[in-house]
Amino acid sequence: MLSTGEARLRDEDPELTELLDGEMIRRDETLSLVASAGVADASVLAAGAAALSDVTAEGYPGARFHPGAGPFDGVEALARTRAREAFGAGHANVQPHSGSAANLAVLTALLPVGGVLLGLRLDAGGHLTHGAPASVTGRWFEPVSYGVGDDGLVDHDQILRLAREHRPGVIVAGASAYPRQFDHVRFREIADEVGAYLLVDISHVAGLVAAGLHPNPVDVAHVTTTSTYKQLDGPRGGLILLGRDHDRPGPDGAPLSRTIDRAVFPGSQGTPSPAAIAAKARALARVREPGFRRTARLVLDDAAALAAALSERGHRLLTGGTDTHMVMVDLRSTGLSGLMAERALEECGILANRNSVPGDTTSPAVAAGLRLGTNVPARRGMGPPEMARCAELIDRVLRHAARADSTRHRLDPVHRDEIRAEVRALTRSFPMPDQPVHEGVR
Repeated sequence: MLSTGEARLRDEDPELTELLDGEMIRRDETLSLVASAGVADASVLAAGAAALSDVTAEGYPGARFHPGAGPFDGVEALARTRAREAFGAGHANVQPHSGSAANLAVLTALLPVGGVLLGLRLDAGGHLTHGAPASVTGRWFEPVSYGVGDDGLVDHDQILRLAREHRPGVIVAGASAYPRQFDHVRFREIADEVGAYLLVDISHVAGLVAAGLHPNPVDVAHVTTTSTYKQLDGPRGGLILLGRDHDRPGPDGAPLSRTIDRAVFPGSQGTPSPAAIAAKARALARVREPGFRRTARLVLDDAAALAAALSERGHRLLTGGTDTHMVMVDLRSTGLSGLMAERALEECGILANRNSVPGDTTSPAVAAGLRLGTNVPARRGMGPPEMARCAELIDRVLRHAARADSTRHRLDPVHRDEIRAEVRALTRSFPMPDQPVHEGVR
């Protein structure tokens, strides 16, 4: 039975309804290997659509700048408690609208304009908000970038040398396209030597951290940030977490937790999104359930299997494999760009995104690599045998694409339709977890 809202949507806005139904079909019938994708539970989506969306409540629980925030105060307090419990944190701010917003708030709290920020280069797997020139973080602050060695691994000797030379105020550990673990303890040692704050961004591995399957940096870093929609299967949003340093003095002399909270509100955001915070609270409760850890274990097993199968088929993987959910493919020996590979795969119902690789001479819009992830396949229940099948499908698409007409870069329709049918058969054998399903266009 449709809810009142869904029924009105279908009756009053069939154009939008058709687009929403189209997304449900796309989601169900395509194989998403997008490393930044997650799958929000139906209960998370329901919380995110709650009437709390109508609440305006700048400030924090018990200190709002608007009346009528009583129930929302309870929701935000619950979300903060669950975030602390999920990550073993001493303090949590659940208001950031995204992981990027969380990073910006932290950086403005810890660095003056023009302060030195040391982060991982984009082509080595870093994120825009770690000081990339295209980001505001690369314009407000003085960015210095570290990279990876010939083995593709983060070069700690280079980081130490750069830190000693440039004396950064903040060092960022974390990435959006690096498939290995970070040595948080080594980063903290370097930060302490030069008097810098250590910010660890775990947006891509937060679910593995919460499940106890990846090193937890919360008590090692001064501040830890994450998005909530990737591995945490929550809404679009972010978290800021502080561990043992939460009550130490910050740059302004106030406790670090208070400095961070002020940087979020009123520093970089106005009113929070109450319904999104409710959805975060629900997602963080699910993180503590046994099923979440089982799925996180499958995420890792699937990534290892996918990496091994692709390597066996001759594909060059950055760092030779993975410690996480992520597999990075270097396409430079194939004659394909990341853009060409991405589009060819999408034609066949397989979603993966282009990505720069170390030493990349192409623009990020074209890129020379391909980023794959196993968050969604694991949540569909796919295991290592299915990952071997996925690798075989990817290999066929890339080989067909490499032989495609050089001016059109289009797959032969016969090959495309054959592979797409196989992808549909695979996804139908492993349907998406229980979520609201739109009636109508099917």
